[in-house]
Amino acid sequence: MNHFQLIADCQDCVGESPVWDTRAQRLWWVDIEGPFIRCCKPGSDETLQSWVMPERVGCIALTDVVGQLVAAMETGIAIVTLHKGGESDCQWLAHINHPVAGMRFNDGRCDASGRFWVGTMVMDMTLASAHGGLYCLDERGLTGPHVAGLLTPNGLGMSPDGLSLYLSDSHPQVQKIWVFNLDATTGTLSHQRLFVDMLEWPGRPDGAAVDEEGRYWICGNDAGQIHAFNEQGKWEQSLNVPMPKPSMCAFGGSDLDQLFVTSIVPKQTTEATRGTSGALISLQPGVRGMAEPVFSRFPASV
Repeated sequence: MNHFQLIADCQDCVGESPVWDTRAQRLWWVDIEGPFIRCCKPGSDETLQSWVMPERVGCIALTDVVGQLVAAMETGIAIVTLHKGGESDCQWLAHINHPVAGMRFNDGRCDASGRFWVGTMVMDMTLASAHGGLYCLDERGLTGPHVAGLLTPNGLGMSPDGLSLYLSDSHPQVQKIWVFNLDATTGTLSHQRLFVDMLEWPGRPDGAAVDEEGRYWICGNDAGQIHAFNEQGKWEQSLNVPMPKPSMCAFGGSDLDQLFVTSIVPKQTTEATRGTSGALISLQPGVRGMAEPVFSRFPASV
């Protein structure tokens, strides 16, 4: 087991989307099933803060305003302003007409130019329904799917030069990671190719982060590991974590050298066997990450 620090024993049902805000030195994340947005300041005496959302929140991204986030939920994407005391305000930026019932947004991330890329999925994974897709929110509004036929889109990440976009499908029937060329000017994707076949590695490819040297760190859900691959898709190292279902990782801390990891409580887990499942932890991977981009490409109609 790699050395870890328990940051918040928040018992998230589905902890996801950790995002480090370098300005406020705070970490934001969600519990999709809460549905909560959470925040803490590691190393301080501040207590964990939580806000109840009107819908399940698949992922969040920073904006130019501290304490204001972009949140991709079930029926759309909104600007959420979070106040002390658990109060919040929502301003919808875009709504989506899902192709079938029972869908929501899932993993998402901003690119270096301020666009918000986010995937959709059928919530009941046992249906193995390939109605999910990858969408983009910018001044054009919500466009897509730019990638269609996805079951459980995950693992979004951007290369340090901003010219590559990573995307995984974590469904048990897929378990692949792809990389695309990203045109920063037009916001178009091209040249999709296989980056890593995760059927060859422990765990399903869930949420991910990219370090400053371009290594791609992916949570191996169901395996209790995080794997690092170089820009050629070659394995470099794996870290063991104290929960079977790590869900997403993010670099943060004052030097961006901590790797924060959210997690999921397995359905069969009891209170006696839960352990650190559902907690937020941090690791010291020995590398630095990159500051998270903020969403800045607001739809023209807003």
